[in-house]
Amino acid sequence: MQKKFLVVAAIILLVTTFQYCTKKTDAAATTTVTTSAGLSLTLPSTPYNYSNVTYPAHIANFLPTVDNTPATNRITDDGATLGRVLFYDKHLSQTNTVSCASCHNPALDFNDTAKLSVGFSGRPTARNSMPLLNVRFYASGKMFWDERANTLEEQVLQPIQNTTEMGMTLASLESSVSAQDYYPALFQKAFGSAQVTSDRISKALSQFVRSIITYQSKYDRVKQSLETFTAAEQQGENLFLNAAAPVTCASCHRPPMFLTSNPAGPFALPDPTDHGINNQNRFKVGSLRNIANAKNLFHNGSVPDVFSMLNSNIPAHGVAPQDRAPILAFLQTLTDNTVSAEPKFSNPFTFK
Repeated sequence: MQKKFLVVAAIILLVTTFQYCTKKTDAAATTTVTTSAGLSLTLPSTPYNYSNVTYPAHIANFLPTVDNTPATNRITDDGATLGRVLFYDKHLSQTNTVSCASCHNPALDFNDTAKLSVGFSGRPTARNSMPLLNVRFYASGKMFWDERANTLEEQVLQPIQNTTEMGMTLASLESSVSAQDYYPALFQKAFGSAQVTSDRISKALSQFVRSIITYQSKYDRVKQSLETFTAAEQQGENLFLNAAAPVTCASCHRPPMFLTSNPAGPFALPDPTDHGINNQNRFKVGSLRNIANAKNLFHNGSVPDVFSMLNSNIPAHGVAPQDRAPILAFLQTLTDNTVSAEPKFSNPFTFK
């Protein structure tokens, strides 16, 4: 009983200290903790807004029809804050050298420009890293190129346990996170106690990832009547929505987030060594938002960029020469560069 009392008292003291530090630095609006690895962890005194973002009507009205957020893991500001710290923390890998952000770099739209990313031991991953933009809109909730994870909560723990990517077990993950002195207060705020579990790590990471949504592109401004397309962009949208009907580009990449969760086999990149979902030559559909910035596309990264895709022999992805320029012009309107500059999505760790 006495031991239990001392543990509870220690947790309360730690949380109080964390809150006191927060109040002390209100002028700077941040709290900074020096970690054992010689890094500084800086977080806002008041959590960033992850849970109550005002999206434009064309997105806000669409989200409820496809939202894969489970009732048991709604986004909270404190939960997503914890998820942000976990996302960038290299203590989640066996050698403390790789984080989730290593393969999903915010400066690259939470993507990687390499064909195959590099894991903790220097070996390449089996597939190209998928961008993490707008995964909340993938209605089925299934994740990975082959959709082997049924939910985002299931997916976020698999790279951590992968023997190429991060090399941990769930037990070693919990032990490593528990050993970092900045986590008790964060878990307390997010979940009501300082207990570290893989389930809570999964939930916090999922909350953070689901909050990464693009909604400030030219396309979004046009849909709000704040801007207008050029003639080429308008032509490109018309082609995107209507060309080759009834199976159009929008059939798989449905506006406004330009994805669907019912990937069809005939449109996959042919690959004799990888047949994707249930070996049916189908692969998860990614959002086309920020596609103009992306390099090394598709599951094996073999297509250099979006222009190469439009000029390819990939079924239903190549377009007529006269249509390439307008479609490319339209796809460029889907670029939202603000997401990579948002402080709430940035790395909270810095060297002292």
